[in-house]
Amino acid sequence: MSIEAQRAREALGVRLRELRKEAGLTGRALAALADWQLSKVSKIEHGKQNATVADVQAWCLHTRAEQHVADLVAAVQNIETLWMEWRRALQAGTRLRQRRSLDIYEKTHVFRVYNPDMIWGTLQTAEYAEVILRQVVHFVGGVPDDVDAGVAARLERQQYLYRGDRRFNVILGEQALYTNIGGASVMRGQLDRLLAVMSLPRLSLGIIPRGAAYGIWPGNMFLMLDDRMVMLETYSAELTVTEPQEVTMYGKAFAVLQRSAVYGESARQLISDALERLV
Repeated sequence: MSIEAQRAREALGVRLRELRKEAGLTGRALAALADWQLSKVSKIEHGKQNATVADVQAWCLHTRAEQHVADLVAAVQNIETLWMEWRRALQAGTRLRQRRSLDIYEKTHVFRVYNPDMIWGTLQTAEYAEVILRQVVHFVGGVPDDVDAGVAARLERQQYLYRGDRRFNVILGEQALYTNIGGASVMRGQLDRLLAVMSLPRLSLGIIPRGAAYGIWPGNMFLMLDDRMVMLETYSAELTVTEPQEVTMYGKAFAVLQRSAVYGESARQLISDALERLV
């Protein structure tokens, strides 16, 4: 289990301990009501043991907190799956990881994407994507070098920009236009690509100017798929969030970020300015 997964398990334990205390139960009393060994309550609360779906259902029953069952069950179901270590995800190469995204796209109608400092994958050129995937292969280590196939699979996602009834709501920080990925030539092609796609009817592209007032701290990149799932990436892992309350929080954050973004000709001008500054 990754460090992040352990933290998630500990966070669940804290929530369950709070419910027990709010119900006025000792650990011993809860264990007796649920017919558990006393050590089980302590281990779950301190993140030393995984709670099962049946465990949290019983916990909520005996603490009279049935209204929390859905969220806690979602948390349990995600503890082992929400953190997928990059080494494991990429052990068969970059292509299969990119193909996995196609399956997700097939099931999604509304995309909400925020990236403060890089171009989102589905809007990337082949050259930009190649630099990124080669960096991943080099950084993670032990990953088969199938970058060309990975790039091709990533570019397949772009078909959804041109067909179907999907809606792509994308917000980039202005820094994404300047973060040097691959040098001036690669960046020139990438910025030209943004100018070309921003008029697509299925795409809403907003850019948050560097001097804009943020209604919320910038945070990390995230991809929200309908109202069911949020995906985030770190240097060590890919996080998938499906707990309803947390997904709702990301939707709220996206709405706040939208208020700082500019669209249409204002966004186009920011891209054009970045192009002019390339040397």
